[in-house]
Amino acid sequence: MPTRDAIDAERAKAFYDREFTGAAYTPVEAHAGGMPELESFVREHGLVETGRCLEIGCGRGVFQDLVRDYTGSDLSDSAGAFLHKPFVQCSATALPFADSSFDGAWTIWVLEHVPDPERAMEEMRRVLRPGGVLFFAPAWQCRPWAAEGYPVRPYSDFGLSGRVYKALIPLRDSVAWRSLYIFPRRAIRWAAWKLGRGPTRFTCRTLGANFEKFWMADSDAVNSMDPYEAILWFRSRGDEVLHPRGVLGRFMVRTGHIAIRIRK
Repeated sequence: MPTRDAIDAERAKAFYDREFTGAAYTPVEAHAGGMPELESFVREHGLVETGRCLEIGCGRGVFQDLVRDYTGSDLSDSAGAFLHKPFVQCSATALPFADSSFDGAWTIWVLEHVPDPERAMEEMRRVLRPGGVLFFAPAWQCRPWAAEGYPVRPYSDFGLSGRVYKALIPLRDSVAWRSLYIFPRRAIRWAAWKLGRGPTRFTCRTLGANFEKFWMADSDAVNSMDPYEAILWFRSRGDEVLHPRGVLGRFMVRTGHIAIRIRK
C-alpha cells in the first residue's frame, strides 16, 4: 500500500507536469528578478566556460544558457520539453549523480516545494566537489494563507472566520510582527549550535500545499523556511557562507539568495 509521502509525491508530480505546460504557473518573466545575481555568481566563480553546473528544479530552463556545461533536473517530466541541454527527471532528494560531480549548482524557488528540504540540501552537498559553490535561493518564509489564495480572493469567498483571517493578514505579514518571534528564535538556534558544537538539524514549518488550484505564488509550497536556519545548517558542516556577508548581515537576512562554498 503506498505511503502518504508517496501519494503526496505523486500528487505534486502530476501538478507540476500539468502546470508547466500552461501559462499561469512560473512564467518565464517571473524569473527575471533572480537573473542578475545568478549571472554575477557564475561569472565570479568561473563557471561560465569551464564549470560543470547543475540546476535543481530547473522548470522551463530559463537559466540553461548562463553556462556552457549545464544539466537541468526537475521533478516534472514536462519541464524537460523546454530544455535544449541535458535534462534529468528526478527528485531533489535523490539526485542521480555521483559524488563530487559538479563545480557549481543553483536552485531557485524550489525547496519550498520539497517535503524533505534537509535531504535535498544533503544531496546538493554530496554532488558538489570540495570547493564547489552553491547558489541557494528558495522562496523563504512562505505564508500559510497562500494555499487558499486569501490575499487574492474577495471577502465574499469566505465565511466570517475566513474574513477575519483575511483581514488580519496585513498585520501578520508585517516585518514588525514577524520580528517579534523570528529574531528571538534565531538567537536560540545560534546558541544551540554553539553549545552543541555539531551539525545542526534543519527545521522548517510544514504547510498544507494546494495541488488542485494554483491561486497565487507558493500556494503549492509544502514548507516555510527561515534563511538563517539554512545559514546555520551549512556553517555547522564547515561550509563557507559567501553571501550574505558578516555576522549581522547573516543574522538579519530576510530575503534573497545564500551563496555557499562547500568544504568537505
